[in-house]
Amino acid sequence: MSLQAYQKAQRNAEHPRDTEYRLFVQVTQALIEANKKGRSDLATLMDALDWNRRMWSTLAADCSNEGNQLPPALRAQFISLSLWVSRFSSEVARTDASLEPLIDVNKSIIAGLAQRPAA
Repeated sequence: MSLQAYQKAQRNAEHPRDTEYRLFVQVTQALIEANKKGRSDLATLMDALDWNRRMWSTLAADCSNEGNQLPPALRAQFISLSLWVSRFSSEVARTDASLEPLIDVNKSIIAGLAQRPAA
């Protein structure tokens, strides 16, 4: 079986929560690596910021969808966080601000996704 076929089968069988978890881990790892390199590797920094911002923007768009089954208050919190991520990412891109706050927020979401809801 080719790698692409395996990955497609994995995505089809994967629970959406696991997909979200995996994506948050990948994006957060990119932020951590960019943070280690700092502004000496501007392309890596901008790519990580962009990927994180796009992920949060997609999450906010999903939360604004009437069909989203999360509680309205939680959806509003995700949308608010997405707006903050966008503003703070712009600040990081313009200044020497640390990526740590973005990493910390993502790690909090990862911790929440790692918990399994009661059956």
